Amino acid sequence: MTKNMTTGSPVGLIIGFAIPMFLGMLFQQFYSMVDTMIVGQYLGVHPLAGVGSTSSLNFMVIGFCMGVCNGFAIPVAQMFGADDERRLRRFVTNSAWLCVGFSVVMTLLVVVLCKPVLRLMNTPAEIFDYAYLYIVIIFWGIPCTFLYNLLAGIIRSLGDSKTPVVFLAISSMLNIMLDVVSILVFHMGVEGPALATVISQGVSGLICLLYMKKKYPILHTSREEWKMDATYMKHLCFMGVPMGLQYSVTAIGTLVLQAAINGMGAAVVAGVTAAQKINAFIACPIEALGQTMAPYTGQNMGAGKIDRIGKGLQDAALVGFLMSALCFLTAFLVGDRLVLLFLDAKETEIIAYAYHFLLYCTGFYFLLTLVNTVRFTIQGMGFSVFAIISGVMEMVARVLAAVVVAGKFGFVGICLAHPMAWLFADIFLVPAFFYCRRKIVKNISEEDRKMPSKELIPASCHK
Repeated sequence: MTKNMTTGSPVGLIIGFAIPMFLGMLFQQFYSMVDTMIVGQYLGVHPLAGVGSTSSLNFMVIGFCMGVCNGFAIPVAQMFGADDERRLRRFVTNSAWLCVGFSVVMTLLVVVLCKPVLRLMNTPAEIFDYAYLYIVIIFWGIPCTFLYNLLAGIIRSLGDSKTPVVFLAISSMLNIMLDVVSILVFHMGVEGPALATVISQGVSGLICLLYMKKKYPILHTSREEWKMDATYMKHLCFMGVPMGLQYSVTAIGTLVLQAAINGMGAAVVAGVTAAQKINAFIACPIEALGQTMAPYTGQNMGAGKIDRIGKGLQDAALVGFLMSALCFLTAFLVGDRLVLLFLDAKETEIIAYAYHFLLYCTGFYFLLTLVNTVRFTIQGMGFSVFAIISGVMEMVARVLAAVVVAGKFGFVGICLAHPMAWLFADIFLVPAFFYCRRKIVKNISEEDRKMPSKELIPASCHK
């Protein structure tokens, strides 16, 4: 089930890898949308606004978990490209130990800080209880988040983007069933969909683990390989923590933006909540393209095929631009009807807010395409610290939008926040890619370029 992406047409490999990832993201967004749909249709506007008001906080914490796991998978992809199975397994086992530690510490920390942060975000009183109950349950499920995302990241680093889709399909169906049962049968509030999400992700992670043990001989580890190694852990953290912090730093700007949204009242919060759910769904092909570039770049770095990286990025960006146009067309034609998945048709004011927010976002997806493809390419090249800088650029843009632009233009300023963030990130990322490529070419000889993994991995990891 593994796939080598160091030979063959880059565009064909990237599209072939991205399609299953796209389907997987659709499933993820689908059961996230189901949560929101059921809350909006059966529990009402205030519970919907409460769930939606936590999206930025959710992104900051859960995004960190996902970023760390994606970063941990990069050395695995590099070792797979270099055909070094022993070091590949050492990175896998040490990443597992790190995820155990991260999940325990993060769960306890964010659960304790959850309520104070919601107050700092200026969460409206009428939706505060709904917001807290929903997000605190999601945070108790952080170990499930680490479990699935680490295992899925490892599988993708081996060139298999199809298998995680099957697991997500199973878990999404389970999530929907639990949503319906929790609200319509057991008459639970927002805690029902939250529990459904956690349980479903945990199940997908467990299935993933069982499958890996059975189907991937390359991952069969010895007792010796399970010993903790500080050098491997250090390198994994060097790759993973910056990627996680990139999500979190970005989310700080989103938190400030959410506070500005909250200050505009429950109607705006509900409208933006519905729009962001649809936006996340429509953006899946763009996100899939971006995440494809990390294993693609990692494998080619490991194999020493530096020239294929630039060609792959160029092809991915062109495909992404075409998809961006299609996404905007979809939002323009049916966006107002998609909003009705979450809102009653009588809520005309909220529907208008949602539709306009969606149009502003999708209209600038070409900027998002560059953010995703270039950022993940740079990360796959091993320059993970650059992710933090791009995250800072996004944070600055969203803070400016929330504090300055929204103050002057009101709701329109809120709508411009995400496009501004993408533009600021691109201003940094595009030149950064060319810098990283020049640095790699300059620092390694033609002989070394055939085995760059020795440059990327500390010498002490070669033992």
